[in-house]
Amino acid sequence: MSYKPLILALSVAFSPAALAGNLSDTFRDALAYDAQFASARAAYQAGLEKLPQGRAGLLPNVNVNGNVRYQDISGELVDNDFESNRIGINAVQPIFRMQNWVQYEQSQLQVKIAEIQLTAAEQDLILRTARAYFDVLQAQDNIAFIQSQKAAITEQLASAKRNFEVGTATITDTHEAQARFDLATAQEIAEQNNLQVRLRALEKLIGKPADSLYVLTEKTPLKPVEGGGIDDWALRASAGNLQAEIQRIAKAIADKEIERTRAGHYPTLDAVASYSVDNNQPIGAVPIDTRTAAIGLELNLPIYQGGLTSSRVREAVANQEKARQDVEAASREASLQSRQAWLNINSGAARVRALEQALVSSQAQLESTRLGLQVGVRTNLDLLDAQQQVLSARRDLAGARYEFLLAGLALKSAVGTLGISDLVEIDQHLTPPAAAK
Repeated sequence: MSYKPLILALSVAFSPAALAGNLSDTFRDALAYDAQFASARAAYQAGLEKLPQGRAGLLPNVNVNGNVRYQDISGELVDNDFESNRIGINAVQPIFRMQNWVQYEQSQLQVKIAEIQLTAAEQDLILRTARAYFDVLQAQDNIAFIQSQKAAITEQLASAKRNFEVGTATITDTHEAQARFDLATAQEIAEQNNLQVRLRALEKLIGKPADSLYVLTEKTPLKPVEGGGIDDWALRASAGNLQAEIQRIAKAIADKEIERTRAGHYPTLDAVASYSVDNNQPIGAVPIDTRTAAIGLELNLPIYQGGLTSSRVREAVANQEKARQDVEAASREASLQSRQAWLNINSGAARVRALEQALVSSQAQLESTRLGLQVGVRTNLDLLDAQQQVLSARRDLAGARYEFLLAGLALKSAVGTLGISDLVEIDQHLTPPAAAK
């Protein structure tokens, strides 16, 4: 499976004609600003350096060394002072070092992990951005619901006061309407605060105040999951989930770590070459220059290292078992996440249909209550209840749509296929607030 960081596709996915305020543009802002993703991007850059570090163990190692010394030799037969200096160059080319070869193979796997971790961070950012975006829309819906409720209560409160003044109603209706108005006012204050909190949460992702966000149209088609049943999606998640794939590669690294530590028992063979110039200059005597060149092979055979290598092998075997269990745990978690998302999508679609029908029924009840009020078989409080039921149905329906869309993104994330195109698809069902009105 090939994992290409989504950041490489931004120039294609976000054209200059993209409208500000939709979900994909909000994600673009988060991609450029979010500190958590910036940290993952830096970790990716650091991870890429594992490859040249692993390759370095297969390439020549060249060193230049030199020294300058003043020596004083005194004795019964000799008393001499002289200066000496030396400069030399040494080169070592590994020919057979099994540990280095295995370490290079491990570095290739570590780079793959870095790539997948960045892709996983991008998918996580998609989910966090979508959640923060829809949280703001939900808070706005809640405030709109309360404000509409207050408007209806205000109208009924004024009517109850007029009826009481002319003697056609009791003071109880006025008190009841006033109590509902006061409660709605308290709820509005709480929801305004909740909206500000959610706006700040979105601002933390995108680095600027959230402008007027696009809203979800009421005609958004919501369908159950296609492409197989719950078990099929669970199998896809086990095979394609990014966290599970990271653990599988980590298991492969652990396998090679056993091979690398066992290579501590193997001999090593290097090609070596050196060249040096020594200059010895006795005080008051003729300088002596010595030039030395050497080339050859060096063989090193470990015999006994106090049990260090054997202990490291046992440690690597234990870590291999740990990695195997981590793979199993990640696969099971991916399967569970996909099942939960699949169930949330299907139950969410059914809940949306049920709430759509509830809205129709509530509107019919509201019309009947208005008619009953005109003929005297219903009261103002009955009308308030009917109006509140309609508004509540609208609010709950919008919330169910948000949860449905988030469940779809979560399912794509669980199987490792979540991308910018999924946000662009949602954008097709978003419209500017003015157009929604």
